[in-house]
Order: sequence, then structure tokens, then C-alpha cells
Amino acid sequence: TSSAEVKENRNIGNLEDHPISSSEKARGGTSSSKRKRPLEEGNSGHFCKLQLIWKKVSWSVTPKNALVQLHELKPGLQYKMVSQTGPVHAPVFAVAVEVNGLTFEGTGPTKKKAKMRAAELALKSFVQFPNACQAHFAMGNCINPSTDFTSDQADFPDTLFKEFEPSTHSEDFSVYKPVNNELLSTAYRHGRLLCHTLDLMGHSKQNKHKMVSKAESEKNPVVLLNELRSGLRYVCLSETVEKQHIKSFVMAVRVDGRTFEGSGRSKKLAKGQAAQAALQALFNIRLPSHIPSRSKCNHLPQDFADSIYQMVVQKFQELTDNFTSTHARHKTLAGIVMTKGLDIRQAQVIALSSGTKCINGEYINDQGLVVNDCHAEIVARRAFVHFLYSQLELHLSKRREDWERSIFVRLKEGGYRLRENILFHLYVSTSPCGDARLNSPYEITNDLNSSKHIVRKYRGHLRTKIESGEGTIPVRCHNAVQTWDGVLLGEQLITMSCTDKLARWNILGLQGALLSSFIEPMYLHSIIVGSLCHTGHLSRVMSHRIEDIGQLPASYRRNQLLLSGVSHAEARQPGKSPGFSVNWIAGTADLEVINATTGTRSCGSPSRLCKHMLFSRWAKLYGKLSTRAPSHGDMPSVYSEAKLVAQTYQSVKQQLFKAFQKAGLGTWVKKPPEQDQFLLT
Repeated sequence: TSSAEVKENRNIGNLEDHPISSSEKARGGTSSSKRKRPLEEGNSGHFCKLQLIWKKVSWSVTPKNALVQLHELKPGLQYKMVSQTGPVHAPVFAVAVEVNGLTFEGTGPTKKKAKMRAAELALKSFVQFPNACQAHFAMGNCINPSTDFTSDQADFPDTLFKEFEPSTHSEDFSVYKPVNNELLSTAYRHGRLLCHTLDLMGHSKQNKHKMVSKAESEKNPVVLLNELRSGLRYVCLSETVEKQHIKSFVMAVRVDGRTFEGSGRSKKLAKGQAAQAALQALFNIRLPSHIPSRSKCNHLPQDFADSIYQMVVQKFQELTDNFTSTHARHKTLAGIVMTKGLDIRQAQVIALSSGTKCINGEYINDQGLVVNDCHAEIVARRAFVHFLYSQLELHLSKRREDWERSIFVRLKEGGYRLRENILFHLYVSTSPCGDARLNSPYEITNDLNSSKHIVRKYRGHLRTKIESGEGTIPVRCHNAVQTWDGVLLGEQLITMSCTDKLARWNILGLQGALLSSFIEPMYLHSIIVGSLCHTGHLSRVMSHRIEDIGQLPASYRRNQLLLSGVSHAEARQPGKSPGFSVNWIAGTADLEVINATTGTRSCGSPSRLCKHMLFSRWAKLYGKLSTRAPSHGDMPSVYSEAKLVAQTYQSVKQQLFKAFQKAGLGTWVKKPPEQDQFLLT
């Protein structure tokens, strides 16, 4: 196979500009240009139909070099360097490959050309056909093994082409109409068709979008596009450097006269986006979002992820007077957005927060009047719970309009569930603290004991936050419960990392123990991370760590999150982390500011997100709204007892903790039980 043949990119446009050559006309019979009179009756239009068929299907002839053809027939071959001779300025390389028990050696001025020559020799030893698809027939993929593929005049049975005939119901390739077998057979006899596998047409079904096979779906878009249109060239249109030296590339490729662009943080990612756009526009092929990683994980559409990010940032800008407020300063920003399906037009920011610190042990409170963890993701989740209470309280109204405004609908068997097609998406401006961030390839972590050896040893391990500081360390204590006296006497107050809490929400839901007595578990649909994002590892720590959790009760599941970064991440603000955390909830007017060290508002009063406040809202609903669990008499007056009402939730939580221990990832450490043993006042 010559290099000219390899680089050739035949398509419909090419054939329209370059009609069939005179040699091909000669093979097909009398040349149409020599006719002095119209075609005889019976043959009228027959030649035109053949020419039309040729134009329609010729694009599927994609010449492949010998290496590709040999690999298709004999995958997994090993090429070995035999020798290098000749002078330095003109070396001669010899490369050998073993096929069917025989060794074939090729030579050339480069290793690549020597390898190509060896492949050519190997092919010639058992393939007599000009391209790979004919060789496939010879290898036994033909219904008639006696068929002579080397004869130009062979009369192939029509059944041979039935497998390649397009479905008459296919909507995928409306341009390419079904053709009858007689014309195809005639075309083959006249030498106008060498070999047309027509796999794009033959396997298209009634689906709106072409469903690729499992093997094809795992291919890189660039590789798949190259198989359909070889010889494509990608051009870098722009390369920009943003803050923190983050690069952004725009790559373009021209296919069938149309130009497709893609953008990404590397040329490889940008090429993939461009190829994906071409596959979807020209062939109706949709591959799963392709982001190279060592593990398979689901990805959110990039444009949707960017829209969620922009909505959260714009809402924060609005609440902080265009970032001029003293409380606009932050290291981490988080927000939860509610959508109907993936329709961004109906999206609504329902919770917003910032913060990177936890309460100091000396301020721990036994009346539930403080917020222990003021990391942005954790506060955003507590704000979300506040929003859920507001939605349930609408069902206390006697007006039907209020019920219909709620995101919940009542179940006949008791309790409430989320309305159909309502989704929740968490945006975090930086990768969650803990294992997700520690193993990010884009960050040199400042965590304690963060040498490469320690990182490998504790990969996937449960981690705890450092009191009154930043960073995390692996769980080291074997006692699952801290003691009140120990903390007050100076022991560090242990708080589990945000990564581990997110993994917990992925099993138990966001609603918590109290609300589980009213509503079904509620899960995030996606997580969008601004910076220090490694979606492959994030997927592993979110769900793959606890794959062996076992069978879960009805309505609980091991949630499969969609993950994404953002195209243009917000630059992290320099300087020391602020000692406060802010939160905002849909339906409220202003930001609430919490002192992260004390866990209370700046004025000293308790936050609207503290345990006591949320318990009081739960108590107002208890006995008035339908519950999922059967009522056990009077309402519990102690917070810790109220959490036990949702028995299924508690059993799943224990199942989760055991799964972590079974996987050798450490013990989940709980706060001193005294902090939950308070009465409602």
C-alpha cells in the first residue's frame, strides 16, 4: 500500500469533482463519452444509477496502510528490532514480525518504514486482496468460502450484500437511500465497486442517534473519526494562558468541507472535542464524553457544567455587591442548583456558601447551637436541608396552590417524594478536601505527611480535617467515638473530610436522619469542580471505594454521580483563608455570616443552620405531615432520639461504615454523643 493511497481521503465531494477515470470506464464497458445516441430502452438510466451508487458509497473505501490491515486481521503482534546497519547519516533498520508461525523481516531508512515493510510482506503471505475488508472475507467472514474475490467478473450472490444493506427505516443517514442488490451486483461485475463494507449504513437502526458498539464506545473520538475519514489534519487556532498559568487551546478540523472546533486545557482534549462535534454532526454518532483517565466515570455535558458554574458565581456576585463586600473574600465557594432535567433555562440556585474551616474544640456545644463544620460544601448541604424544610412546610397549608408549588408530592403509602425530573447539582470551586484533593495531579498538597510513599499508602483512605487549620490527615484512631471530656481537656476535635462526607451522601442522601422520616433519600445528580479537578479519581473516591457495600434497602442506592470540571475555572484568591463562612438560601434576603472558629454568627447568636434550629422545624412537621416510618407515639423530645425515628436510614449508615472498614479504609469517627443529647426549647 503506497503512502499516497494511505493519505488519500475519498469522499462524495472528491468524486463529484473527479469523475470516474477512463481506465475504470473501460472496465465497465463502452465509455459513455463515446455514445453518439441515448441509451437504449431498458438500459436507460441504468448507468446513471450505477454512477450514483458509486458516488454515494465510495466514501466508505478508506485505504489503510499495511500495519493497520495486519493489526485488524492479527491483533496483538509483536514487532522486534533485528539490526541497524549502514553509516550514521544513512542507517538501514531491520524489523521482524512473526505471523502464522513464519517470520517476516522488513528493512527501511527508518524503524517505521521497516515495520511497515515487514507488515506488507506478512500480508502478502496470506492475503491476495487490495484492502482489509476483502481480507476479512478471505478469513472466513464470507457466507460462500468458494467465492473467487480475485476475479473482476465474479457474480457474487445477492445474499452477500444483505448484511450491508441499510435499513429502510433508518433516519440516521437520510442522504443514503437503500439500493437494490441487483444494481450492487452489477456494479461489482462492472468493476465499479472494489469493496464496500457500508458498516455505517448497514448497522444503523431506528434509533435517533447511532448507537455504537461497546468496543467503539471506548474509542477516542479522534481515533474513530480517523477510521471514517483518514488523513485529517488538526490545526491549533488559538492558545491562551489564563491566571495561574492555566492554558486553553482551540483546535479545528475540516471534514467533508465543514470545519469543526473544540476547546480544552490541552491540545489532546481540544482535538477530542472537535472530533466529537464532527462525529455527531456528520454521522449522528454520540460517544460518551471522552476525558482520559485511568477509570471509567460519567461526565456531565461541558456546556451545562459551565452554565451551572456561571449561575453560582453570578448569584454570589449579586449578593456581595459585585464582590465589593468584605464577606465576598473566600477560598472555596459552593452552591447547589436545581434543574428540571438538564434544561438550564429553568435552573435555580437554591443554596450558596463559602468557607474552609471547622470549629475549635473549646467551643463545642451540647445544646446544638453551633455549626461544627464550616467548609463550603458542608454548609451548602445544610442550607439545602433548610430549603427542603421550606418545601415540606408548604404541605401544611390548606391551599392546593401551595402544595403544587412544593417540589414534593405525597405518597399513598405515606411520606413524600421528589417530583419527577427534578435534579440537583453541586458546584465547588476547588476539589473537596480529603482524598479527592490529596491525589489531584494538579496540586502539590500541604497536607501533613504528604510524601509520595504516604500518599500511596493511604490512597482512598478515610481522612479527617485539621482543627482550626486547613488540610487533612488519614484516620488513625481505632475508636469510632470521641469523648466530650477528652475534647474539652485539649484533644483535637475530629471532623471527617469533605470527600468522605460526599461519599456518605452518595449512599444515604443529602436529607439527613431527621428528614428521612418524611421523605425518600435525595441524591445529587452531578458535581462540578472548578479547580484542582481530577474527575477520574473523584469518581473512584465517591463510589468505587464502597462497591462492596452490598444490597441496600428500597429507595436507597449507590448513587452514580455525573462529574465535570469547568472550561475556565475561577482563580483562587491569594492570601490567608478568611475565618468566616457565609450562607444564602433561596427565599431568604441576605447572606448569613458564621464565625468558623466559634460556629455561631458574628453577633454570637446561633445560625439558622445549627442542629437546634433544624430540629425545631422538624418538630413542627412531626405529627402534622405523613411520615414514611410508622409513628411510635409522642414526638421525641431529645435530638438524638428524633434521629432514630428513621430506622432504615440508621441501618444503611451502619452498613456504610462497615463497608469502609471491610475495604481497609479506616473507621468513621463520630463526634462526642453528648452534643446530640439536648432537649428542644
